[in-house]
Amino acid sequence: MIAAAEQVNSAGPLMATYPPTSVTFVRGRGTELWDSEGKRYLDFLSGLSVTSLGHAHPDVAEAIAAQARTLLHVSNLFGTEPGLEVATTLDRLLGGGGQVFFCNSGAEANEAAFKLARKWGGPGKYVVLTADGSFHGRTLATLHATGQPAKHEAFQPLPDGFRHVPWNDLSGLEAAITDDVAAVHLESIQGEAGVRPATSEYLQGVRRLCDERGLLFMVDEVQTGLARTGKWFGFQHFGVSPDVVCMAKALGNGVPIGATWAKSEIAAAFQPGDHATTFGGQPLAAAAAQRVLEIMEMRDAPTLAMEAGRRLTAGLESIPTVDSVRGYGLLLAAELTSRSGPDVTSLALEAGLVINGVTPTALRFAPPLLVSDAEIDEAIDILKGILV
Repeated sequence: MIAAAEQVNSAGPLMATYPPTSVTFVRGRGTELWDSEGKRYLDFLSGLSVTSLGHAHPDVAEAIAAQARTLLHVSNLFGTEPGLEVATTLDRLLGGGGQVFFCNSGAEANEAAFKLARKWGGPGKYVVLTADGSFHGRTLATLHATGQPAKHEAFQPLPDGFRHVPWNDLSGLEAAITDDVAAVHLESIQGEAGVRPATSEYLQGVRRLCDERGLLFMVDEVQTGLARTGKWFGFQHFGVSPDVVCMAKALGNGVPIGATWAKSEIAAAFQPGDHATTFGGQPLAAAAAQRVLEIMEMRDAPTLAMEAGRRLTAGLESIPTVDSVRGYGLLLAAELTSRSGPDVTSLALEAGLVINGVTPTALRFAPPLLVSDAEIDEAIDILKGILV
């Protein structure tokens, strides 16, 4: 036992929940990163779709600094100002008529949605249907909601109340609806499964089924929300209006903050004491989110993402060993004809490009929404040097 402990401790003070890293980043600016050796990289992953306005955006940094000098935290037992404006903006971007619960991450946003579905559904209606291949978080509940059984085995038994259905298969979903189902919870584009979009027919059919059966239609927009796909939210590509929307990642541009929005008549199921979080919506995170949203609206971030996405897609499609490109805006996956996604990711990092081998055969791209044409062209040239 002592030898085993010494072996584990030799890895340093951090738990080994992530693979060993080959690069330590110390500074960023826009789409650029620099490591501890002074080497420059292009960041086409944005911290997994988080830094959508780029690294060290000066206006966001100033908003954080100003709030830090003013008020950091008093708890949600008292009111503070920045969160109210952020909630108002999010409600407007989602079409109005809703209310927001603030938390600290995407997993927590999904957890709030699951609790809300159970409270809204009432006794006996507690099951949430999610899709095969989905990813909703790493807490015990969001892990079970995640439609990837291989991730479940080490942590059984997981909380009851989740049932997985085939992705983009409306008849399969309909067959899974029983009297104990309260909600359907889906991504508009499955990011961790390889950037796999839903179809309009599927999501519109889900909306119809939820209306017919009295179920909540909940959407996980943690990765796809806030202009990443060329719309403010990914579901807006598909002509549907959900009852509950979960978001995080880009909302704080690197400062942890998440949010769950629900139509007001559904949000009313929560009463004081039903759900809470110590840090959710605290002034520092909310001030960052407030400025992020202001900049995104001022710059028309959805249009930027759509236009840059077209250029990146065209560049990727020009590489002979790229079989196809899928996704929307600046959330894209390039399917490779023969090379391994993880192997190409490692070679790209050595060449100064940060991307992600999201599946064994696909590369994921999620650069900042403010990425320049020149940076897109540089990234394509790096990939051509590896793949051609």
